[in-house]
Amino acid sequence: MADPLLEPFQLRHLTLRNRLFTSAHEPAYSEDGMPRDRYRLYHEERARGGVALTMTAGSAVVAEDSPPAFGNLHAYDDAIVSWIQRLTDGVHEHGAACMIQLTHLGRRTGWAQDDWLPVVAPSPLREPAHRAHPKEAEDWDIERIVARYADAAERMKAGGMDGIEIQSYGHLFDQFYTPLGNERDDDFGGSLQNRLRFPQMVLAAVRERVGPDYIVGLRMAVDEATPGGIDAEAGLEVLRLLNGDGLLDFVNVIRGVIGSDVELSEVIPIQGMPAAPHLDFAGRVRAETDLAVLHGAKIDDVATARHAVGENLVDMISMARAHIADPHIVTKIIEAREEQIRPCVGATYCLDRIYQAGEALCIHNPATGREATMPHEVTRAFEARRIVVVGAGPAGLEAARVAGERGHIVTVLEAMPWAGGQIMLAARNPRRADLEGIVTWRVQELSRLGVDVRYDVLAEAEDVMALEPDVVVVATGGLPQLPILDAGDDLVSTTRDVLAGEVRPVGSVLVYDDDGTHSAMSAAEVICRSGAQLEIVTPERTVGVEVGGMNLVPYARAFNETDTRVTLNQRVIAVRAEDGRLSVEVGSDHSEHRTTRIVDHVVVDHGTLPNAGLYFDLKDGSTNLGEVDYDALIAGSPQAVTNNPEGSYQLFRLGDAVANRDIHAAIYDALRLMKDI
Repeated sequence: MADPLLEPFQLRHLTLRNRLFTSAHEPAYSEDGMPRDRYRLYHEERARGGVALTMTAGSAVVAEDSPPAFGNLHAYDDAIVSWIQRLTDGVHEHGAACMIQLTHLGRRTGWAQDDWLPVVAPSPLREPAHRAHPKEAEDWDIERIVARYADAAERMKAGGMDGIEIQSYGHLFDQFYTPLGNERDDDFGGSLQNRLRFPQMVLAAVRERVGPDYIVGLRMAVDEATPGGIDAEAGLEVLRLLNGDGLLDFVNVIRGVIGSDVELSEVIPIQGMPAAPHLDFAGRVRAETDLAVLHGAKIDDVATARHAVGENLVDMISMARAHIADPHIVTKIIEAREEQIRPCVGATYCLDRIYQAGEALCIHNPATGREATMPHEVTRAFEARRIVVVGAGPAGLEAARVAGERGHIVTVLEAMPWAGGQIMLAARNPRRADLEGIVTWRVQELSRLGVDVRYDVLAEAEDVMALEPDVVVVATGGLPQLPILDAGDDLVSTTRDVLAGEVRPVGSVLVYDDDGTHSAMSAAEVICRSGAQLEIVTPERTVGVEVGGMNLVPYARAFNETDTRVTLNQRVIAVRAEDGRLSVEVGSDHSEHRTTRIVDHVVVDHGTLPNAGLYFDLKDGSTNLGEVDYDALIAGSPQAVTNNPEGSYQLFRLGDAVANRDIHAAIYDALRLMKDI
């Protein structure tokens, strides 16, 4: 029986080779607003992996008074055309189509950057997420911006794009027609006919500029699913009116609004939320329009994508985040290797990293966004070597996987009866259970590659040396580190104790988060959901300071629904036993003022310290004395340090055995160290 995902699809004159595409998203890889090599290679990899269409930019901005909020491309600059041409040439070379999303952000940006122009919107209503107070668009603003849309579309056509998609959810285009964004009383406000005037002007100008045969579509919130907004019936009518006499070729269906992190997490669901929540609605839109229907929202797995197309709910289905995890999904489907697809685990590290550090990265595919230096497919070595990996957490598993792909003889020694390290603790929070996919995929790959994994082995130096290794990788993780207290180290538990189930706090509980990462937030969520009365104390200006905005949403929801108290800018100074309970002295860096809490349990988090004893036991016998050439590491080049000719093996340590970082850092170091061994 033919796979519906592999059937071609005809979109106007364009034949798309299958039904899988990656919807527009902004990885923030631009340089000076241009899609230079990093941006190009990212999209080329998806084309090489077999996807039918890669929709670039999320979104490219059409005017200077739409300053980039998250690394957006500058579609208003003529200089972009040559860069777009290089990008489209590269994508086309691999047989995929390439389109781009265009927008004016309207109020969904900030004014204090780039040219420092005022933010413009239909009405002076502030968007919560980006906080700018917009200027109400004047007649000359409207005329100027309409022309800028047309100019940008012309540039994209000149650069070889197969089509354009206009962003119509939460940006200026739809801010005009949604009652949530438009309170005007002129010709652009009031009735639906008036509110549609601006977007209709944009579409007419774009179509006139690019011609009748060029592909133009919308990515549209056909149902804003918000009180006072555009509902499904109204959205379908808006879509019909915007299409007019055939101005559009497709609609990429969205459901919801994006004015806050909470709302955005409903549109782009995150870990612990249902898969494909808007798929049936997309099917309704397809049944009620003649346009081609595209869709993608938490389509994590091939089975769901296949169902979407096979049941005629959509014409094209997007697996955007899944392709961030594995850009070769289509190739693996074609080659009957679906079990080898690296899974998207819904961690939303990709989206949160854009705002935290200005680049999208996958939590467990470090080659994504680093295509110039890191391989998605590891090549075999010329000669097999004996590799011993100690520790089967994320760093050790990745090191063993890469070594196995290289064709080496690999042995993994793990102290526990199972693999995964701290990931398996994080997955104890039911909402974060999908993180286990990082582990299970690698364990499965190690089995396929014939790697020898030995559990219940608390390895010492002699155990390692008995295997006569050429390379030793120490990935033994870290041990909980207590924050500095004046007293009470022996009276507190750690968040690891809670997540492991070794401590189950009841009654009144204080969580002291002195690290700001997921571990404290996750333990706090487990505690408050258990029925305990919880207070979180942190010296930071916000709770979960290292946790991105979208990931913070479910934590904040849990704390709100359980009346958890959150205390900012405060430290736990000391913990003392008092009448069978605990007296907690709380203070601040800002003054000498102190307060006291009386609680039943204190749970603390201050990250980890390296569990590196084995590494130091092995260091003197290594050819490199454990030294890493950072210049080579950064460049993605082989490690060639030899400062101990008497040594018999190379020695490296990875992950928390080096320093407390995160899952991505551990896996990235494993890949870049091992890919050339």
